[in-house]
Amino acid sequence: MADAYPEFRLRLPGGGPEARGRLLTEKGTNGSQKFVVLAGSPGRPEVVPSFPVRIPSSYRLRQRLIADDVFVESETWPGWMELVADVECNSPTAAAEILVGRSANGWLEWKSPDGHPLSDYLDQVWWGPHRAWLVRGSNVSGLDLVRRLWLSEGLVTLQARHLRQGIEQGISKERLRTAVEEDYASTATYNQKVQLVEELHMFLSRMRPGDTVCTISGGRLYLGRIAGGPEQLASEDGRSDLRRPVDWAAQGHPYEDLPEALQQKLSAQHDVIDLTAVKDLVEGLGMSDEELIEEAEAADRDPSVELPALTARREPELPVPTEELAAELLVHDADWLREVRDLLCDERQLVLYGPPGTGKTYLALKLAEFLGGGPEQVKLVQFHPSYAYEDFFEGFRPQEDPRTQQVAFRLTAGPLRELADLASREGNHHIPHFLIIDEINRANLAKVFGELYFLLEYRNKSVRLTYSGDDFALPPNLYVIGTMNTADRSIALVDAAMRRRFAFVELSPRTEPTSGLLRRWLLREGRGAEPADLLDALNSRIEDPDFRIGPSYLMKKGVYREGGLERTWRTRILPLLEEHHYGEGVDIEKRYGLAALRESLG
Repeated sequence: MADAYPEFRLRLPGGGPEARGRLLTEKGTNGSQKFVVLAGSPGRPEVVPSFPVRIPSSYRLRQRLIADDVFVESETWPGWMELVADVECNSPTAAAEILVGRSANGWLEWKSPDGHPLSDYLDQVWWGPHRAWLVRGSNVSGLDLVRRLWLSEGLVTLQARHLRQGIEQGISKERLRTAVEEDYASTATYNQKVQLVEELHMFLSRMRPGDTVCTISGGRLYLGRIAGGPEQLASEDGRSDLRRPVDWAAQGHPYEDLPEALQQKLSAQHDVIDLTAVKDLVEGLGMSDEELIEEAEAADRDPSVELPALTARREPELPVPTEELAAELLVHDADWLREVRDLLCDERQLVLYGPPGTGKTYLALKLAEFLGGGPEQVKLVQFHPSYAYEDFFEGFRPQEDPRTQQVAFRLTAGPLRELADLASREGNHHIPHFLIIDEINRANLAKVFGELYFLLEYRNKSVRLTYSGDDFALPPNLYVIGTMNTADRSIALVDAAMRRRFAFVELSPRTEPTSGLLRRWLLREGRGAEPADLLDALNSRIEDPDFRIGPSYLMKKGVYREGGLERTWRTRILPLLEEHHYGEGVDIEKRYGLAALRESLG
């Protein structure tokens, strides 16, 4: 029966010799097909330092072969080891690992003479790159199957108590949907049946040997490699009706130590989840950068190409504001900008608040462009009282079909969804992206954010979206900067929920960097200091700090044309103060007019 498959070969690193082996139709105790490494096959003389810890079973087999004089120094290939007898292994992966002395995916690394991987020769329907999956088993009808069955017997299972017998590997989703509709007609709701079809199809038709599989139990994430096709049997308790063999790693990884992007994916509430988007993060778990590099060198990878696992674990890093940036923005001290940057690193959501004219939006945009590396990573939206979730994130909008000229409602992404999709795109994970929300306090925030309000506080979680039904999480490299006008009394004060989710930084004419901003601007523009003196005098007469006047009103070219200062004072500044003192009988011109202020200044 061994002739059912061709002879497979494994090229050793560094242009080394080739090992030879055969895939057997005989299966081991967990259902994985066995693999025989043929006598005369070479192997590496050393192992990578992480090998005994990460793959203890393969390491022990290798050491036993050396102790039994089956794996010896080669006379045929000086500097290499050699097997002097055929060695039967439980899986192609174990066979590859004893030869190369590191973690290996035998389903990919063993290849036919014409270069096709071993996995291509197995009966399967789903093709394409290998994937990563999460299958939950810690609470299957009240039992933890991970510890009771999976890890000890080398399995991953799926509950399918009512599914008819004879469901084969590679079944189409349409046929599976028909079977589930009939078999679960009275035992599952519509939504449960829809989800069951998706999970059964992934388990039966999309998973393939060589794929990475994960599961969670006791606060730890366990990793393994799928080692064979699915098998259906009628288990006594109905908890493990569908099975696949898995080569599980010996040790799990503490859940709280997992990367945030991986925790987001794992938090989705499904029994089977496609983790391919974070596959590189998964496969690098438990290894330092140095160990990843050592394994890559042992696998003879091109050293000029960055390892996907290293790229995936690169966290977004915000550059440190410089003295040059402080001078450009006329901020009194670069340390103030660095503190804002540190707040964004820690909280990832921040609000700049203060009276009108204090430069909140300008500063938010310029700082975001610096921290994000350019305007391409920055998107600005402005809230208003009628702004809603459908405007901000996603909702159904009327759109015309250009072919039929018919108008239909289609799900349309809003600015937050668009920016989140851009930030989470492959290759962008380490690049900071910024959403600027201008006038954030002018909208009903609970109505605008909806279920996303939860994600602002719990960045390592995901939620099910209202319209699309997708599982969504805010990318770790997405930052939010809001601006808030404290003089706007058109809505209620900001609630405690928002204050808990954002850091607040004041921009006020009474404190730096705003208090001295106009003087620094006038100095840079080569103008006299009178406008700054007048503004200081004006604000000293305004008791309510939320209604003091910001310097940006006087930082425009029109102010310094003939009569421009008087015109700006009369048409821009005094009307604000008239509204503030409405009904109080205050003589605005006598108290705040230019003539009165100039007289007070002597």
